Amino acid sequence: MARDISGFLHMKKATASDSDIAEEWDEIEKLYERKLWHQLTTKLVGFVKHESFSSGGLLELYHGFIADFETKIKPLSLVDIILAVSKEITDKEEAIKFIQKTEEKVASNQEAKLMCQTAVTVMQLELSQLPEVKAGIETIGEALDAIDGITPVHAVYYDVSSKYYKKCADHAAYYRDALRYLGCMELDDIPAGEQLERAFHLSLAALLGEGVYNFGELLAHDILDSLKGTEKQWVVELLFAFNTGDLEKFESLRPKWSQQPDLVDNYNKLSRKIRLLCFMELIFNRHAHDRTISFSTIATAAQVPLPEVEHLVMKALSLGLVRGSIDQVSQEVTMTWVQPRVLDISQVSSLHNRMEVWCKDIISTVHLVKDEMPELVSQLSS
Repeated sequence: MARDISGFLHMKKATASDSDIAEEWDEIEKLYERKLWHQLTTKLVGFVKHESFSSGGLLELYHGFIADFETKIKPLSLVDIILAVSKEITDKEEAIKFIQKTEEKVASNQEAKLMCQTAVTVMQLELSQLPEVKAGIETIGEALDAIDGITPVHAVYYDVSSKYYKKCADHAAYYRDALRYLGCMELDDIPAGEQLERAFHLSLAALLGEGVYNFGELLAHDILDSLKGTEKQWVVELLFAFNTGDLEKFESLRPKWSQQPDLVDNYNKLSRKIRLLCFMELIFNRHAHDRTISFSTIATAAQVPLPEVEHLVMKALSLGLVRGSIDQVSQEVTMTWVQPRVLDISQVSSLHNRMEVWCKDIISTVHLVKDEMPELVSQLSS
């Protein structure tokens, strides 16, 4: 059935709520009549987000006008328009079908296709269709891994994948993808309230995440500033305590974190994690020539009974947090490596001090060699 495009556009101009929107319709009509598809597409991408559509009208715009020439619209721009239109469809299942039809039309363009698939996955998550969401995340993730650079799809993908893992209580996966989402976004583009919520949940995920022992990337991110001066600021202090293995700070913050049910429920896990981090910090703060540590020193620092020290060290070794050996006879451990971490200011200061000592040792050795050189040359000559 042929569309009366001219009649549709004349009607929209005549019924426009104000002169500004009437001018928009007039410009769109002129671009259509002159078949300036690129300019018309650019105009429509912005037009579909106009406040005049806040109460509806996008579906009418699509079926009465855009559908007539959508094959002339670049795939990415078409998807951008379709996603705006789909928000007007209240039935999510129908909205999914609407987007999937567009996916078929833009199948030749990988990025446009992935944008459609990601939008569908977002809606499936809203419908709690978790098996479908899981399959979508895996499929889209594999495709994105093959793309160089960051595309607009990445931010939406990491947003939906992090929300999925949050719903599944997979703290480590949520922490990973939520940070990746922030890496694709400008912080100013995220509303202040959402920043606070994301910062809080990211902090909890870092503490509770299995295998997450490096909080440096989060601690260095400006999103934590959203928690300053709020009743949730304590979680940032708790993160810093874990980052340096500060058991005293951990206990002093107990009145705060004990009000968070998931932290209380996982107290044993948190206790083990901070003691492992305390052990790592103990190694980090020692000089390279002083990495042999007695069981009693570790027991005192990590606040564990002496018989449990070996288990603590073995756990750190098995997790790849440290490398070294255990001497059960002499009750000592010799550590040769500790997992690299993003350091806070106090840790950087400590490293700076050790570097100064190391430089002084090198200079002293150089002077010693110079002083001994004449004698060494004489001995070699004879």
